[in-house]
Amino acid sequence: MPTFTYKAKDASGRTKTGNITVRDKQEVLFNLRQQNLFVVSVKQSAGQRTFLFAPKRQKVSTEQLALFFRQLSTLVNAGIPLTRGLTILAGQFKDKEIRQIIGSLCGYIEGGSSLSDALCNYPQVFSSLHINMVSAGESSGALSEILERTAVYIEKNNRLLCRVKSAMIYPAAILIVAILVISFLVFKIIPGFNEIFKSLGAELPLPTRILVGFSNVCRKYFLFLGIILAGIFLGTVRYINTPRGRVGFAALKLKLLVFGQLFQKLAIARFARTLSTLLASGIPILHALEIVAKTVGNEIIQIAIMRVREQVSKGERISLQLGKEKVFPQMAVEMIGVGEETGELEMMLGKIGDFYEEQVDVAINSLMSMIEPMIIIFLGVVVGSIVVAMFLPILKITQLIGGH
Repeated sequence: MPTFTYKAKDASGRTKTGNITVRDKQEVLFNLRQQNLFVVSVKQSAGQRTFLFAPKRQKVSTEQLALFFRQLSTLVNAGIPLTRGLTILAGQFKDKEIRQIIGSLCGYIEGGSSLSDALCNYPQVFSSLHINMVSAGESSGALSEILERTAVYIEKNNRLLCRVKSAMIYPAAILIVAILVISFLVFKIIPGFNEIFKSLGAELPLPTRILVGFSNVCRKYFLFLGIILAGIFLGTVRYINTPRGRVGFAALKLKLLVFGQLFQKLAIARFARTLSTLLASGIPILHALEIVAKTVGNEIIQIAIMRVREQVSKGERISLQLGKEKVFPQMAVEMIGVGEETGELEMMLGKIGDFYEEQVDVAINSLMSMIEPMIIIFLGVVVGSIVVAMFLPILKITQLIGGH
């Protein structure tokens, strides 16, 4: 029988890990639930996976995921049994992947699993946040409301990320065009001009000699330079994927002159929105902070949240500990403090999320207004310098011919 590695939490919030050898994953979930443990993750041990137990790699778009939770919420609210509701949903989606997933969820539930346990079988589709929210909804008897809240969270988070991604498309497109234009000039146009200059036998000006030399080096060592650049790129990506590299890259993103504030505001917006949603769903604060730390998208802020969580577990106030972390803006800290004092922390976090989502929009608009002239200036300087360097010899020759 296969061996599974599990991670779970007991009633006091302490994390427990271990290995268990059983027939399948469903038996793991059943055994842990019998021990009153809250399941976080279950994975089959490496080296023992067969085709039957291979990890599922299905991917579902955020739009479909939000639609799944919203429609399931409607069906549950209408009093339709969960298995019947999932069967109805499976027929509503055209995408084969999500239909298969919904069908499998229905099978798990018919076999005695809860919906949250069934979702654990698809970690590539349903995050720990989704699973914990559904589990809280099942425990509180407000599953329909929690499913709707999950859909709203997914939609808001997706809109925020789409705005950031769409803002990056224009600069990236211009940069690619600039690289293509400069490459065309260096590899095609400059060599042709160089042959003309050689035939005239005139001495080239210094800017032209530098440009021609650069073109010759690029053409002669093109493959070698390509290998070096590819090696640097792959090495950088590999380093960023290490624990130390992720922390260093996260710190660099926050320190960037133009993009740093945007990344910070985006992370704070996700922090506030996610924590508000989890608390509203009945997730305990310590467990909620642990989940939030994994969703903010920045290692530095994640580490800061985990430090805050450790102090909160000792009875400290959230706002007091957040104020000690430099990555959290003072205004957000003060608003959270007001929420703690008035007993409206969930509502205050929602307002912070709304505010910083608007600030992300403002930051994106400011960024675009700065990037556009910078790109134009960059292209003008680079392309203009190349054109001037190429036409300086022609101007010199024209002056010499005119002098005679």
